[in-house]
Amino acid sequence: MPTTRSQAAGKPPSTQAPAKPPSRKKPASKRAPKSGAHDGADKPEPEVPGKRKAEDAVENRDEKEAEQPPEKRAKADEDEAGGEDKENEAAAADHPAKHVYQSGTIERGHIYFFYRPKVELEEVHSVDDVQRFHILLVPRPPEFASGGGGSADAGEGEMSLVQEGADAVPAGATTDERKKRFRLIVVGKKQLPDPEHAKGRKGTFWATIVTVGEDLKQLQEGLGEKEYETKTKGTRHQGPARLAARGAYAIVNSQGRTPSSRETHLGYHLSHPAPENFGDVQKALGILQASSFVVQVKNPDAPNTAGFNVGLAGNKKAEFPQDIMKEVFGAGGEKGRESFGLRFATVERPEMLDYEGAELLLIAARSGEDGLETSLGEGRGEGKSIQSSVVPLAKLIIVRAALTEIEEQESKESIDHVLKELAIDAHKIPAEPLEGEWA
Repeated sequence: MPTTRSQAAGKPPSTQAPAKPPSRKKPASKRAPKSGAHDGADKPEPEVPGKRKAEDAVENRDEKEAEQPPEKRAKADEDEAGGEDKENEAAAADHPAKHVYQSGTIERGHIYFFYRPKVELEEVHSVDDVQRFHILLVPRPPEFASGGGGSADAGEGEMSLVQEGADAVPAGATTDERKKRFRLIVVGKKQLPDPEHAKGRKGTFWATIVTVGEDLKQLQEGLGEKEYETKTKGTRHQGPARLAARGAYAIVNSQGRTPSSRETHLGYHLSHPAPENFGDVQKALGILQASSFVVQVKNPDAPNTAGFNVGLAGNKKAEFPQDIMKEVFGAGGEKGRESFGLRFATVERPEMLDYEGAELLLIAARSGEDGLETSLGEGRGEGKSIQSSVVPLAKLIIVRAALTEIEEQESKESIDHVLKELAIDAHKIPAEPLEGEWA
């Protein structure tokens, strides 16, 4: 049997516990003296030069802060807390979920259609007199998240059930806010693609996101009348935009078995004008009571496709961050055969629509309530549902019910109420086209 050193020395084996690691307590000079039988029995810890300097620095900082006026100390505390908040915000902004393809309903809200007359025209009599056709998207949280849409049978502490389609139903529009997030889009051909008759390239329209903001006063100024000077024709006047339609929209991503089979659908259902008030205005602009189209985002680094001699100048195109360029478009050879990646991509993330200069391809999909339901799936066109975390392509066959129901309720709101949703002065933005007649 091996012999230990204690046995060799003739001593019994030690039964003491192993030595504790060095104490991390503050030096004795900073600790309150212990009371009892062991007073004065503690030996001072050996000084470690680096530790001593660090502690001195902390003590000096504490002393300086104690000497500062209360307001300066409060400011320092705020700065320190602000730094932590920024770090937390940065961590939240770069959450792993942000880098994953989002299927199902990625956004819902209220949609408005405006047209602006050509310069020096006080009235519009046909689409030939239209200078610009705008789509305004105002994102909203889902209705069930704002207190509606849940099951009335759920008791306190129980999970509230959400009906199918509720993820597509936006919370009601408010009229007491001066700030709301919005996107203003210009449609190239001054009308929406016709899903019934437009096929191929005739069913493909370009659009550009021209303004992203939240100041409704700025929005009204942008849509209001304009007056400007030119070198050749002097003072020029352009009338304000006209409100032609209003409703609810939902943007839904299909899952798709492969990335190339994924699609982004934007479907809408109108509350205004009422079906009996649909007239020449809505027909000429391609606005239907309910419709949908496929949306694709153009890669700003990709050259124009042959046959499509359209597009913004390089300095006006959207500047997407590197994570979108690489993970969505596949820049650097990640996707596609070109170094810039894919020419077009689905709206994998809703923030892709928050960049001014983003170019969109609108492709005619389906019209009518049945077509809307087919495009958006899971009752989003009719009922009030919430999608599963993964939406199979086979289920992407429905948004009619949810949007239909909510817009039937909102159709009872007056035109003045609709304008107040955008904090718009009824005297500055005409709304007569909601009655179906040009103005």
